[in-house]
Amino acid sequence: MILTGPDINAERKRGRLVLDPFDPKRVQPNSYDLTLGPTLVHYTGDVLAIQAENPFVEVEIPGGGFLPEPLRIYLGAHAEVIGSNHYVPRSAAGRARSGPFVHCTADLIDIGSIGASTFQLHTVQPPKVYAGDRLEQVTFTRVHGDIILYDGKHQDSRGAQPSKIHQDKTAAAA
Repeated sequence: MILTGPDINAERKRGRLVLDPFDPKRVQPNSYDLTLGPTLVHYTGDVLAIQAENPFVEVEIPGGGFLPEPLRIYLGAHAEVIGSNHYVPRSAAGRARSGPFVHCTADLIDIGSIGASTFQLHTVQPPKVYAGDRLEQVTFTRVHGDIILYDGKHQDSRGAQPSKIHQDKTAAAA
């Protein structure tokens, strides 16, 4: 079950979920609006490798906004630190009607993960984006069963993080 806006407020006050900084005006009926942080990361190669680290650059979003190139993946991060040891956060696009594909994959944030989560930003027709734009919404879902908290390589992330999947051990490498 998804928490309602009033439940999000109550559970944040109880310390059972993290939304920092918190703005009560961004609480929606069953979600919370997240804003784009000040930087974006994009890969510099034309082909991405899953089993290797990919070269990338980090760019600061200028005051006049940033125009993403079509058909290129950008990684952004929320300006907010979010997470919970009691609920599963899920993020979804909050500005889809304006053009950017935000978080088309990997919308599930593991229980126990606390940080400024990285999301994908992809465009076909480029919309100008600004630091502070409300690009995503997060919902919080109740869990059933034993809780095992996340303790992975992205814990306590701040700012957009490029993929680290190449650090995982695979059956082929074993």
